[in-house]
Amino acid sequence: MNGYEVMAQALKAEGVEFVVAFPAQRLIDVAARAGIRPIICRQERAGVNMADGFSRVSNGRKIGVFTMQQGPGAENAFGGVAQAYADSVPILVLPSGEPHARRGIHPTFDAVPNYQGVTKWGAVIHRPDDITAMVRRAYTQLKHGRLGPVMLEMPTDVMGLEVPDGATKHTPVPRFTSAASAEDVRDLVTALLKAKDPIICAGAGIFYAEAFAELIEFAELTKIPVMTSHAGKSCFPETHPLALGVGGISRTLMVHRFLHSTDFVLGIGTSFTRNTFTAAMPNNVLLAQVTNCAEDINKDYDVAYGAIGDAKLVLRQLIEEVKRQVGAQGRGDVAGVVDRIAQQREEWMGQWEPHLTSNEVPISPYRVLRELQLAVDVDNTIITHDSGYPREQFLPFWQPTKPHGYLGWGKSTQLGYGLGLALGAKLAAPERLVINVMGDAAFGMAGLDLETASRAGIAILTIVLNNGVMTHYHDHMPFATEKWKLNQLGGNYAAVAEGLGVFAQRVNAPGQLAGAIRKAIAMNQEGKPALIEVMTKEEETVSRFTQGY
Repeated sequence: MNGYEVMAQALKAEGVEFVVAFPAQRLIDVAARAGIRPIICRQERAGVNMADGFSRVSNGRKIGVFTMQQGPGAENAFGGVAQAYADSVPILVLPSGEPHARRGIHPTFDAVPNYQGVTKWGAVIHRPDDITAMVRRAYTQLKHGRLGPVMLEMPTDVMGLEVPDGATKHTPVPRFTSAASAEDVRDLVTALLKAKDPIICAGAGIFYAEAFAELIEFAELTKIPVMTSHAGKSCFPETHPLALGVGGISRTLMVHRFLHSTDFVLGIGTSFTRNTFTAAMPNNVLLAQVTNCAEDINKDYDVAYGAIGDAKLVLRQLIEEVKRQVGAQGRGDVAGVVDRIAQQREEWMGQWEPHLTSNEVPISPYRVLRELQLAVDVDNTIITHDSGYPREQFLPFWQPTKPHGYLGWGKSTQLGYGLGLALGAKLAAPERLVINVMGDAAFGMAGLDLETASRAGIAILTIVLNNGVMTHYHDHMPFATEKWKLNQLGGNYAAVAEGLGVFAQRVNAPGQLAGAIRKAIAMNQEGKPALIEVMTKEEETVSRFTQGY
């Protein structure tokens, strides 16, 4: 076998079912012969985003793979890899590489050194008999510690060579986990139970540990309310009596109030990163952190108690330690949190109900949100946002009930990311309805990959909120807006989508929404992607609060 065949067999051994790609890349045809489905995207960034969405919804148990040609293919993919790096998503990136005789000669693009700032680990395959060892190292990085993109660059001269018989077989890499120190768990629980008004902040680590049941059990045992980070949204059901909702750049009233009153925050599976799009932790409050990344302890905040280990295993330790200290019945609702959450939710939703039921024309994005909630089976739906106001409008109000019912993202906020993410999510969970909500500016960045959905039979629903402007950007460039209308955009996106082979419809009035959504879902059920273009108002009102702490 030559190097490409050995690589394809190694991917097959690791359970890879498909690779997203953009030619020219010899691995594509070889992988197809090995039984791995190739999917050609319309632009490299969207293809990387598809691999990203697949890894997320698979909880890293299956890894999305993207492969591309050397030079321009590797150059074009950079943005997608950078987004996955910012959100710590494991994906395997396999660019071709120039023959060794051309490496380092201007203007040759050597991917690994140029990608060092946005990959967890990267290496060049220098010899054909190193391929299986390099794949083993790559998958070890993909399955352990802080997750992120991993790159193996495949020089064309090396990959075309024959591989010695003794170096062709790849053994799948197991995932190893560890629990925390018993003493650290004891000290953390002791301090937690002494707190008067503790809260839990749950992050994306809950997904990768698959610690959903343990998180619910621990919250119920201790009667501690749970907020999620932006990336952690849907790891805890937001219909649960102890759910505070999400803390992002927009957030629920419950998160806002409890962050002001708490005296102890326990972060589980979160990096506690200071970021524009993540709720800041309050000052002068004890923090505890459960993480499998030791470097996150004290990174941005002073952490008083830590437990380093897999979130699922450490939560089980926390549960047993609580029972040891206070008994199997756990701690009662000593802070009255269930009633407080219910009262605050009623107050908050009362304030927002006029937006969610608005009959305005152009249509309010919040009315679109409400009509979607009424039309879909939330238990069986995955929804994601794009960057900007679609994110801030949908993030606090959509109430997911199952893991990945909402794909929250955004330590980097690349416009157009949500479409590829939704395509990858559908590949990971074909039985679920997958919805991508994007604005008209985001459509301009990524819309052509609707044709990928049509051609590849990936039946997602895209909602385009078309208000004809880049919302709020008039404040950033007032003179240019007044003189040249620089914030305005134009286009008939339903017509574009129809031209790309997607079922599409345009909605101009609120009364048309329910029927349009039902029709689009029916088309998805027949295996066809669909798009609804909704003519919306420029809505700048979002659920934000002054932190004040």
